[in-house]
Amino acid sequence: MRSFVFPIVMLAACDAPSNDLDEPRERNGSDVDGDDSDDPDLADPKTGDPVDDYPAAVTDVLDLPSPAYDYSVTWPAHFSAQVVAAFDNTPADNPTTDLGVTLGRVLFYDVNLSSNRTVACASCHLQSEGFSDPNAFSEGFEGGLTGRNSMGLANSMLYDNEAAFWDERAESFEVQVLLPIQDAVEMGLTLGELVDRVEALEYYPRLFADAFGDDAVTTDRISRALAQFVRSIVSYSTPFDQGFAQTGDVDDDFPNLTAEENLGKRLFFSRRGNCAICHAANQGGGRNNDAIFFMDQARNNGLDATTTDPGLGEVTGNPQDHGKFKSPSLRNIALTGPYMHDGRLETLAEVIEHYDNGVQDHPNLDGRLRDGGEPQRLNLTNNEKAALVAFLETLTDDSLLVDPRFSDPFRD
Repeated sequence: MRSFVFPIVMLAACDAPSNDLDEPRERNGSDVDGDDSDDPDLADPKTGDPVDDYPAAVTDVLDLPSPAYDYSVTWPAHFSAQVVAAFDNTPADNPTTDLGVTLGRVLFYDVNLSSNRTVACASCHLQSEGFSDPNAFSEGFEGGLTGRNSMGLANSMLYDNEAAFWDERAESFEVQVLLPIQDAVEMGLTLGELVDRVEALEYYPRLFADAFGDDAVTTDRISRALAQFVRSIVSYSTPFDQGFAQTGDVDDDFPNLTAEENLGKRLFFSRRGNCAICHAANQGGGRNNDAIFFMDQARNNGLDATTTDPGLGEVTGNPQDHGKFKSPSLRNIALTGPYMHDGRLETLAEVIEHYDNGVQDHPNLDGRLRDGGEPQRLNLTNNEKAALVAFLETLTDDSLLVDPRFSDPFRD
């Protein structure tokens, strides 16, 4: 089966769109002794450009490969090339690059980006937990708790609405990544302090120069690099994907799934389970992708009959948006509990129970969760509920949990 290649790794990013992107430059600075290009051990295998080893200021602190890891993506055919391209929220002025993601990875794991140097972005987005937090609320640098659950990050690049956070208050990931750093509970730095802190660390000049052409540290560059890292975290190698690749049709039983898992898949994609109508990238009002597992916009899913957290409504000021929240991708959903914006549901079984018979009659309840004007009552059997949970567990990408490209690069 043919795969579609989306080269999300392009040439080196810059602070603004430029024709310079049309010309490749050496990945890690100049050729020090003038003949490294003839040494196969010091040549970039993709570009042929000479690659200098990192200086001690970097290697003493960080375990980074040279040349950098390859962050390009070859999407399986069942993702559908045209749809994936349409949902990709990567902005034209911040293309994802190997060296930009490398810088972003270091920033993501660096506790120096918090006021008392105890918390990093990764503290609330653990790779082993599908880049989420196993606690309902995350602990900030002084022990305070966040107001909402930490959302899993996998496949964030395929949320075409682009907005970030449960309430979508950040218009892009470039905006989002700086807000926790400035939050009084989470990381507690001002942007000025952030720049000063990063400038003072000896391992960053080389990484900024590699990513952006010179070693200047700016909040814009920090946000671009962090956003590149977040978008690079993609999942497309699960039991579900393996089965889809074998059959080419989501409606067929997958030979690698159990009978229970296949039953759950049929329920998920049918009116009986009523899941895919919201979680199959329903841009334009209908299913148009059976692999992304993203809702297309913030919606009210009937957690409460009255508004307890306005969510999107607090951002827009529109009462019709009260109780609406963004939903993360269902990929790796078995790892990212507890569930919902406030972590109120501990298990996937509880999530299924909510959609089976717990949907509340909120004024802004999404119409697809109504039946005859009333909140849906699916009345699934216990076996059907268990099958849905079993299917959702097939969306776990074990390779993502141990992929060194997304791991902590700091030496002990």
